[in-house]
Amino acid sequence: MTDLDQLTHALGRNLKRLRTERGFTLDALAARAGVSRGMVIQIEQARTNPSVGTVVKLGDALGVSVTTLLDDAQGPTVRLVSAEQAVRLWSTEAGSHSILLAGTEAPGPLELWHWRIMPGEASSSDPHPAGTTELVHVSRGVLTLAVNGTDHRVPAGTAASFASHTPHGYRNDGSEPVEMMMAVSVPPAAP
Repeated sequence: MTDLDQLTHALGRNLKRLRTERGFTLDALAARAGVSRGMVIQIEQARTNPSVGTVVKLGDALGVSVTTLLDDAQGPTVRLVSAEQAVRLWSTEAGSHSILLAGTEAPGPLELWHWRIMPGEASSSDPHPAGTTELVHVSRGVLTLAVNGTDHRVPAGTAASFASHTPHGYRNDGSEPVEMMMAVSVPPAAP
């Protein structure tokens, strides 16, 4: 079984378990997440590799991190994530990418990401649930952080925090790659 197959099966298993634990029907989860019932069924049966956006929407609807949805085995109290185990969820041919390094539920989902955005590239995000906060620290280049239609320049060595319940995105308008770390804190899902 390939790494992608293992990830697909873990996602399906975890999605079904979490949906059942919360008492959500397929229709209820689909409506909460804004995805089709058929997509939820395909994911639970490990018959598809959904987009990053779909996985994020499902995690938000369930009140868990992407890490929890993709976790192949609930591990010990201290969980080490090697570079090989980190999950690349977005990438482009030019070399831009985001890597989910680690995550936990504390009390809602908390995720740590590493991002690289190549010159001229961008990634946009749908609004997250109310109460979601993102922290970004740029270590190289100048990030253009777009939040609710307003651009903010975030140069290397600078950190930013913002409520991410509005449309937002990350862009590299410069000539060198942007490297950044991001933490995302999502409040627990309401029953």
